Amino acid sequence: MGEILELINNILWSMPLVILVLGAGVYFSMRMRFPQIRCLKEMIRLTGSSGASEKGMSSIQSFIFTAARSVGVGNIAGMATGIYFGGPGAIFWLWVLAFFGTSIAQTEATLAQTFKRVVDGEYRGGPAYYMEGGMKNKKTGKIFATAFAVITVVSVTFLMPCVQSFNIVHGVQDALGGNIMIYSILFTAVLALTIIGGLKRIGNVAQRLSPIMGCAYVIMALIIIIFNIGQLPSVLSLIVKSALSTDAMFGAIAGSAISWGIKRGVYANEVGIGTSAITSASAEVSHPAKQGLVAGLSVYIGTIFVCTTSAIMMLMTGCYNVQGENGGLIYEGLPGKTYGNKFVSEAINTVFPGFGEIFVAMSILCFAFVALTAYYLYTESNVKYLFGSNRKAVRIVQIFFIISVFVGTILSAQTIWTMGDIGNALMAWLNVVALIILGNQSVKIFKDYDRQKKENIEEPVFDPEKLGILNVGETWNDSFHG
Repeated sequence: MGEILELINNILWSMPLVILVLGAGVYFSMRMRFPQIRCLKEMIRLTGSSGASEKGMSSIQSFIFTAARSVGVGNIAGMATGIYFGGPGAIFWLWVLAFFGTSIAQTEATLAQTFKRVVDGEYRGGPAYYMEGGMKNKKTGKIFATAFAVITVVSVTFLMPCVQSFNIVHGVQDALGGNIMIYSILFTAVLALTIIGGLKRIGNVAQRLSPIMGCAYVIMALIIIIFNIGQLPSVLSLIVKSALSTDAMFGAIAGSAISWGIKRGVYANEVGIGTSAITSASAEVSHPAKQGLVAGLSVYIGTIFVCTTSAIMMLMTGCYNVQGENGGLIYEGLPGKTYGNKFVSEAINTVFPGFGEIFVAMSILCFAFVALTAYYLYTESNVKYLFGSNRKAVRIVQIFFIISVFVGTILSAQTIWTMGDIGNALMAWLNVVALIILGNQSVKIFKDYDRQKKENIEEPVFDPEKLGILNVGETWNDSFHG
């Protein structure tokens, strides 16, 4: 079974997908004149805006939820995995993806806001909705939308949750010892109670849990970096040289660095797979481009503050291993340690002996819990797209999702990461192609917002008819403007 999954993963995550994702990021960045640079101040301003309603989250809730999903297992254990298979050079390509991927996240979120719908009194949206509503050929749009919804339900219900639940319970076991089955049952029960509470409870959980733990993790990583600050120039040089094939030890796996840097970047920040757009659709804003800019900032947050600090502290302390193309280790800083949480906990232990396992367990518990609630939101949104307000369908998916979370705790590390990558790749192939088809509408909407800001309109409003945008959600046909 593991060999079959690995074969599927290698086919899906071949160089064409890497080129497709990076190419789309470059394309949208150029079309919008690099908003990730010139609109950074506006991105930060918008995260503080309000607007919560009975139908959805506020902009700040949505931002915290999206950023919290980004600040998760993919940024901690995921960075260890990326370094293990791609070497230090994988981090360079992670940075490249983050820079250009910001424009992809912006495009997704803008379209998700534009074509969102109200289902059972709550905002729902995302790729399935903008594929159906935005494509001129309605039959093609429906085919794309249905395919994406089915793939997402399968991926986010059965393939991707395992990474999060595995790392939670194994992190707790590393820190406290004890029976892993007991941790699995307790965690699954708590998660079940949360997701049954609905969109508002999910948003409230994320808003309370994430900021404190996120700040604590970043502070801890910075402390480790400061204690080893003299090695920062050499580590940065190693990352760049490894990526560009000029490092003697890691240059031979530069191709793996590209693939693993992009793969881990997609997993950590959801760039191109469309799932973060589902969260973006749930926000209440006066112009779709607002949420687009907020979503773009979340990519920066995850990459700069968690991915980069995690990777640098591992590299500075030498707490990592790297596998060569022949399967043997070309660097072994932690003999006998497998890739994952232990790389990070051992890096922390170099400054705070014995504390690394406990701290990483707490961080993973918080981040992965929020990520799993996000996964459920993604699943439910697509189930409701496929079946409407069918409560039986939602309940069935809830049951399967909870079972999947539990099963993930007892699988192997290699299996759960492979399953997660397959899920991401399936969604990315379909979503990025759809974004290229629909991207012109998103660019038009962003330019409308940009124009209004240049005209000193403090809070731009969205007029879809004026822009020739059809089939928009009912929000934009009403009189709501802020």
